[in-house]
Order: sequence, then C-alpha cells, then structure tokens
Amino acid sequence: MQTTSIQSASLHFREGNSDKVYHTAVEPKDDGYIVTFAYGRRGNTLTTGIKNDTPVPLETATKLFNKLVASKVAKGYQPDGQSAKPYQQSGDEGRDSGIRCQLLNPVDKEDESRLLTGRTHCLQEKHDGRRLMVRKQGDTIPDPIRHAVEEIPFDLVIGGEAVGDTLHAFDLLEVKGNCLRKRRYLDRHSGLLMIIPPNQPALRWVSTAIDPNDKVEIYEELRSTNREGVVFKDVDAPYSPGRPNSGGTQLKYKFVESASFIVTARNEKRSVTLGLFDGNELVSAGNVTIPPNHEVPAKGEVCECQYLYCFRESGSIYQPVYLGKRCDIPATECTTDQLKYKADAEAA
Repeated sequence: MQTTSIQSASLHFREGNSDKVYHTAVEPKDDGYIVTFAYGRRGNTLTTGIKNDTPVPLETATKLFNKLVASKVAKGYQPDGQSAKPYQQSGDEGRDSGIRCQLLNPVDKEDESRLLTGRTHCLQEKHDGRRLMVRKQGDTIPDPIRHAVEEIPFDLVIGGEAVGDTLHAFDLLEVKGNCLRKRRYLDRHSGLLMIIPPNQPALRWVSTAIDPNDKVEIYEELRSTNREGVVFKDVDAPYSPGRPNSGGTQLKYKFVESASFIVTARNEKRSVTLGLFDGNELVSAGNVTIPPNHEVPAKGEVCECQYLYCFRESGSIYQPVYLGKRCDIPATECTTDQLKYKADAEAA
C-alpha cells in the first residue's frame, strides 16, 4: 500500500559542479506521523532516512518538517521551479552576498603520512560546527559573533567554523576593501593573528602547525581526545571557492570509528534502529540508513557501523555509515563500552 504524504517539499542546489536534490515529507505512520527525507546528487541513488525515531503528533511533525526545510533553504537550497541561491550566512535571504566557501575533499588514506610529515601543508583541528563566512561591512554582521567582530575597527571578510557562540576563524579573504584571495594561505592566516583581538571567547583564530613534529604531536593529541579530525592546507595555495571534483589544496581527515550494534527495529525508507547493551539494559544508539547494495538486516541481527562519535546525552552515534552484517559477533558483545564519545564542550 502506498503511503500518502500529508506535506512534502522538493529542493535543489546548483553551484559549480554541484547539482544536489533534497526531498522531505510528513507521512502517517501507526497512530502518528514521521518526517522522511532523501538527498544526494541529481540522477544518483538517494540516501534516505527518517527524522524522528517514533511517530509524533501532526503538529510536532509539521514543526520538524518546517525546521528541516528552513535549514536547507538557509544553505542555498531552493524549491523546485526557483533558481538556487548560493550558500550565505548574512541573515538576509533575499540578497546574494557573493561570498563562496572553499569546500574540502577527504584525504586519500595513502596521502595521510605524506601530508602529516611533509612541509607543504599545515595542519589544523577540524572543528565540529557549521561553515560560516562573515562579512563585516559597516554595522551589518550576523549573530552570534556580531559583537566580537564589531570590536575590529575596519571592514573584512573572515572564513571560519561556528561552534555554539564561538567562531573559529581560519581564513582572511578581505580586509579594508582589499581582496586577499590570491595570496598564499599562510599569509592570509597570519593576517588573522594580527586582526583578531586576544582573549575574545566569541572569535578565535585556529591554531596552525607547520613543522612535521608539531603536526604529528597535535594529530595524536586530537585523536586521543576524541576530536572530529584535522584539516591539511597547502601553505602556498590561493583561495579557491567551491569543491573540486577530487583532491584540492585543502583536505580533511576525520577520526572515524566503528562498532558492532544490534538491530532493534526495521524502519521505513531502508533504515534500522540500532541498540547496545549498557549492563543488562538494551539502549538505543540511533538509526542508520542501509545502502542500496546491502540487504536490510532483520531485527536481532548484528551489524557493523562506522561513525564519527557518540553523543553522551542521547547515546546516539553521529554520521553513521552502515558497513554490513556481522555473523561472527554475538549480540552480548554489542555493548556501550565500544563507543567513542564526543569531546566535552569545555575541552573544545
């Protein structure tokens, strides 16, 4: 029987080589409603999932749906039939800022050692936040870092990662009306050190290591303290907006983990709920979408999933990727002791 959507939206994003689609809908299930979604490159198999684990009242589902659509529109997606706007964080959805983020591809595993021990690339921590391009022009600046940036006495454009109420700045694109995009990265980053006021909790420059010994030391420290990962940046490269088809002058490496989970429920849209034993209690570890090239596991089966970290409060894993069934591991060994938890905010 086909499920009829109560409310749905189809969005798209086009910029450079990117041509992505995003679909979401409110659908009835049991005695309530769920919010489903599907996303990916146009023409390819889409990744699917469910926003809420259990059915909720229609009013709650509608709020989840509206929040999801609004978050995608804020990132440049537009409803089908309208021209896509590029990603911006100016707070003014009706005006194109003209600022484009430089997006990163992952590091090829065989290149990790070369980037870590060589001197062509510097190393920075990859913060777990949202990309934010900030333009200070007169008194107009988006929250939450507006007050911190207002302390700088001239116009500028900064690239960074927003984590809570702090902007971790890693690039300087314009200052006093002068464009710095063609300058080498190390010079642009050095400009941040001179511009950002010291002891400013809402605006911090990202620490950068160039010496191979320093890079290895920081890399090991970040991995051992459960941080998200690192970024390698070519010290001589200019600023290149958008994401290259492969490689690039800036690359990211995430400290992913894997663990074995019990399938506690089969959801719609090729998704399953995961569980782990915490002592004698079986607790939820979130959901994972099953790729089209894998059979959806049955309730009670054990599967392996890759993830970035686990949220200590909810017990759910973040950015899960299904790897396959594990017939060699008994369910009793699927415990919370396997998990890597997100680093505490105080340590970030």
